[in-house]
Amino acid sequence: MAHHHLRSAPDTIHWGFFDAALPPVLSIDSGDQVTVETVTGGASNLPGAGFHVPPELLRIHAECKPRLPGYILTGPIAVRGAEPGDVLEIRILDMRLRQDWGYTAIRPLAGALPLDFDVAEQIVVALDRERNVGRLPWGTELPLRPFFGVMGVAPPKAWGGISTIQPRAHGGNIDNKELVPGATLYLPVHVPGGNLSFGDGHALQGDGEVCTTAIETALQGTVEVVLRKDLRLAYPQAETPTHRIAMGFDPDLDTAARDALRRMLEWLVATTSLSRHHAFMLMSMTADVRVTQLVNEHKGIHVMLPKSVLPQGA
Repeated sequence: MAHHHLRSAPDTIHWGFFDAALPPVLSIDSGDQVTVETVTGGASNLPGAGFHVPPELLRIHAECKPRLPGYILTGPIAVRGAEPGDVLEIRILDMRLRQDWGYTAIRPLAGALPLDFDVAEQIVVALDRERNVGRLPWGTELPLRPFFGVMGVAPPKAWGGISTIQPRAHGGNIDNKELVPGATLYLPVHVPGGNLSFGDGHALQGDGEVCTTAIETALQGTVEVVLRKDLRLAYPQAETPTHRIAMGFDPDLDTAARDALRRMLEWLVATTSLSRHHAFMLMSMTADVRVTQLVNEHKGIHVMLPKSVLPQGA
């Protein structure tokens, strides 16, 4: 096992897009660990005086332009030997703040209430890394729970370049607040190497991310990436120490919910002795259907099933 450190810089980021044609900036072996640095936001999101702005963010603003609307991502990272049909198992080991501020913004025609706000507004949240709290402009302090909003592999080649805004089968802008250290994300591979990227750091987010942004900030995360040739997945799924998580993304929230429920149902039937009927009954008794986010054009639902209710041996 090797440990790599991938810093954010103009030559290690891609801004606003995923594309199977984008070459990797780092290649690793299965089982390697990678510490990934990310930055976020455009020039209009920068804070006033008194806050630390990562210097590479200013360099990126000066030297790079977004290809499509969306996030600044660090990567891609290729995993040697990964082929279409394989799965990347991404074990999230650590997540730390890289700056002492984050921003949250509202703009007209966006968010879960797109017609309710006629004027844009942004606030800067002071982040205390030692105490792990964020202080809002009106004085409230909130405990932080940082995670990468975007974790995704390259999409299928036939898709061409796609925005980083919409989550899809390649993962991407999942915005699932459960993907903190201790969680594991599984992503299906669509191109040789997989080509994994990270970004959209969140210091804190509620389910729904209703105003379009969380506390957006720069993060440093460490992951262990394992190539799984024994798994076959068509869609991202995850687990925490206590739960299985199935996901659905679609412009229609009902469709996203049905897709996530069916994926959890298939997961249970494939890995336990339960019949399809009994598995669905168990889900009705114990699973929570949660709204991941409402604001990325493709809305998200995740179904969380406690591992404690699985039949023995599952």
